Amino acid sequence: MSGHKMKKRGGKKKGTARRDTRIATSGLDPHGNFGIINPPVYHASTVLFPTVKDLKKAVGDPFNNIYYGRFGTPTSAAFEEAAAEIEGGERAIATSSGLAAITCTLMAFLKSGDHLLMADTVYEPTRKFCDGILKGFGVETEYYDPLIGGGIADLMRDNTHAVFMESPGSLTFEVQDVPAIAAAARERGAVSILDNTWGTPLFFRPFEHGVDIAIEAATKYIAGHSDAMLGVIIMNEPHFKRLKTVTVALGNSAGPDDCYLGLRGLRTLAVRLARHQKTGLTLARWLQKRAEVARVLHPALPHDPGHELWKRDFTGSCGLFGVELKPVTGEKVTAMLDGFELFGMGFSWGGFESLALAVEPKYSRSATIWEGKGPLLRLHAGLEDAGDLLADLEAGLKRLA
Repeated sequence: MSGHKMKKRGGKKKGTARRDTRIATSGLDPHGNFGIINPPVYHASTVLFPTVKDLKKAVGDPFNNIYYGRFGTPTSAAFEEAAAEIEGGERAIATSSGLAAITCTLMAFLKSGDHLLMADTVYEPTRKFCDGILKGFGVETEYYDPLIGGGIADLMRDNTHAVFMESPGSLTFEVQDVPAIAAAARERGAVSILDNTWGTPLFFRPFEHGVDIAIEAATKYIAGHSDAMLGVIIMNEPHFKRLKTVTVALGNSAGPDDCYLGLRGLRTLAVRLARHQKTGLTLARWLQKRAEVARVLHPALPHDPGHELWKRDFTGSCGLFGVELKPVTGEKVTAMLDGFELFGMGFSWGGFESLALAVEPKYSRSATIWEGKGPLLRLHAGLEDAGDLLADLEAGLKRLA
């Protein structure tokens, strides 16, 4: 880092490089760092300036200079540059969690009296923020059927300033027609926002499908090791200043160690996702054939209602999917879950470990109805051997029966 100015890393122009090359090289400036490949972790609050002129220059443009630790450091700048490059946007802002990325984005575009259109299948903490904090600020949230597609134009009002998507949906994995919804939002002057955590920067390209703002819970696949809390907002240049202003004003700042872990995780994202995808599909196809299973909720499977949209818009699938069991008592589901050896029970996903969690989507819907009859499990396929995971599942289904 020369002086206090944030500068582009990576040396040669990467615009024509293929995906995996961009993943391996974005956000790096080894020859500006004594030849060391990875950017160091900068722990910083106060930043000193050698002259009044330098200080005034930073004050005049704090978002593009190393100004104060809460505004960003060379570590967070490196992560942000890499995240923007891989997602396909022009700028990025690191936040302290995926939820922070969501809440800062909504706060940036909504004010008292505004109307927000929110997918009914959204991540539950996002719903709680809308029904609590935003409602208290005078913002009306209207939940819509995620399968509405271009019909969302009929819900748009003069005061609709944002349309939020999460595709596939949380817990039940409905695939949204993102291009149609984004186009309807743009037609009416509303900003379109997509939580792209399931699709990841590799399997869904938000900006190529008309989205204005993309959000990643980098805690999950980007960091990839269940040891970081990190979010990132990706946008094109026209939205950067507004989003950065609000993020800074809310006091949100990503920790430098977590940014480092996120940047390191990006380097292996493609190879890890290939394994998550392969194992996830192996488990999903096996579960489809089990007598104890009513249906498997996985957009990459041909039977899934969202498969055609997934096939049109996505280039792959991650390791997260749902399994609806046939009706059975809660005690038997508990016995199944308690006895797993490899599938852990815990929140989040996207790490190297496999997870199994009983979920109840009917309690977090208002515009649609969850019609599942039996218990619903959310499974995450980790990086363990697929054969061992299948054996763990089979033993679990025996306990269930």
